[in-house]
Amino acid sequence: MYLIIVGAGDIGSQLIGIATRDNNDVVVIEKDAERAERASVEFDCLVLHNDATVLDTLEEAGANRADALISTTDQDATNIMVCLLGQELEIPSLVSVVHNTEHMSIFRQLGVNVIENPQRLIANYLYRAVKRPSIKDYMKVGKTAEVFEITVDSYAPIAGLTLSDAADDGLFDEGMLVVAIDRENEVITPRGNTKIEGGDVVTVFSENGATPKVTDIFGHYEDHS
Repeated sequence: MYLIIVGAGDIGSQLIGIATRDNNDVVVIEKDAERAERASVEFDCLVLHNDATVLDTLEEAGANRADALISTTDQDATNIMVCLLGQELEIPSLVSVVHNTEHMSIFRQLGVNVIENPQRLIANYLYRAVKRPSIKDYMKVGKTAEVFEITVDSYAPIAGLTLSDAADDGLFDEGMLVVAIDRENEVITPRGNTKIEGGDVVTVFSENGATPKVTDIFGHYEDHS
């Protein structure tokens, strides 16, 4: 893809690194001279030391052939202006960080895909890691549902059972589904006759989230604390 990334701060730099390592054509626009210089040295991409809220800057960055414009600055007003210009230039995909939730509706009215306050997301993730140590990774789905990864303890109630047997034994609540199994770096798509083994990293969907009752099934009773 041809990507224009606005901002080379903490968030932008991480994104630039990922995008360039994935062999995308990346142009970075950074207003701060020191950040622009650092990005030009660190990453294999074109860096423009300029103001992305000026139409000419986006045109210089190749907006006419860009697949996406991603604004990562720490100012919502700047991100909104960048997205407005991106819309005017008919860039197909507009993505932005949003720091103040009150501004979400503005971005959505512009048809921008948004990432809500990264600092808050990180804080929530860290708190979750302390509160629910058994969960390796998770994603909220709606208000209560979650998709999460958890390692199966060798003494877990489900260890050694097939998914069908586990369901027959009443281990699974309604609205709970094992959707993938990572076993020794091999990803398995589970079926009813798939046996769960200790050490498996399973990806689970649960309508009620990763409650202690759910994590008990996989042998993690510490979540009750």
